[in-house]
Amino acid sequence: MPGSKTDLRVIRTKEAIRDALIELIDEKGFEAITVKDITTRAKINRGTFYAHYQDKFDLMTKCEEEIMLEMSRIVKQNFPSVIDSLEMDSPTVPPFPLTVSLFEYLNKNSDIMKAVLGPKGDLSFQTRLKEFMWETLYGNNPNSMVKEENFLVPAQYLASYMGTAKIGVIQQWLNSGRKESPQEMARILTTITVNGPLFAAGLKK
Repeated sequence: MPGSKTDLRVIRTKEAIRDALIELIDEKGFEAITVKDITTRAKINRGTFYAHYQDKFDLMTKCEEEIMLEMSRIVKQNFPSVIDSLEMDSPTVPPFPLTVSLFEYLNKNSDIMKAVLGPKGDLSFQTRLKEFMWETLYGNNPNSMVKEENFLVPAQYLASYMGTAKIGVIQQWLNSGRKESPQEMARILTTITVNGPLFAAGLKK
């Protein structure tokens, strides 16, 4: 079918553009990249690039939107299991299936995640990711895991701590070569999140 051939061509073109972006971020940083750099690396002409994206910022935004959309889907699908895990009467909480699924996604898409979350990527994305994590898991919405009226500290400080800590763990894992499995990383992050850093450090029983 002619339509499916066209669709496949578009998919391959977008993949080539995305791969070029990832490589170039690693080499020279997002700020220094030009559209010409991307088209040269992707082996396409400028017209093909502009048929899909307005500029490099539009390309980056669309890549980040895809990440957020997929992470949102994973959260919605796995959210009930988090509540069930927290309600278990046990001193040790098993890794949340949600956290396992997120780390599996990060592992599968480690190239783009390392690029956008790295020091040469888009720093504004980290802020948006923190806001997304807070609103999805802890924010003041009807489906959130905890309610703001129950907080023991002001919400903005708790949001900043939780978001920065989780993204820091993810960045460390990506930058150190992903030696631990997604399951092991989920266990690590669940232990720190549920029991706190002092417990994880062996200072608090």
